Amino acid sequence: QLQASGGGLVQAGGSLRLSCVTSGRTFRSYSMGWFRQAPEKEREFIAAFRWSDNHSYYADSVKGRFTISRDDAKNTVYLQMSSLKPEDSAVYYCASREKMGWGTQSYEYDYWGQGTLVTVSS
Repeated sequence: QLQASGGGLVQAGGSLRLSCVTSGRTFRSYSMGWFRQAPEKEREFIAAFRWSDNHSYYADSVKGRFTISRDDAKNTVYLQMSSLKPEDSAVYYCASREKMGWGTQSYEYDYWGQGTLVTVSS
């Protein structure tokens, strides 16, 4: 019901755009979130997007560099990542949340995509 894609290898300072295609119950859930998990680290919240008013919320670590957008015709939420750093390297996941309120913890999300790997070289 969530399909993430768009990861790859990029040099530091470069950009990537991740996509998350929604379907079924995840379509038009209350909000969508993006998380990432680097090897041997906890899964980290990076951004969330609320369908009803286009409002977005970003973790401090990505604020000003990452932007969420949507394409309703394609049932897709995007994560545009710019000024990438080696420490941004991780598997990136999209997730949907059915309850109201912003969620910044993994357990607050109901459905998850399979993850897409982003590697930023120095």
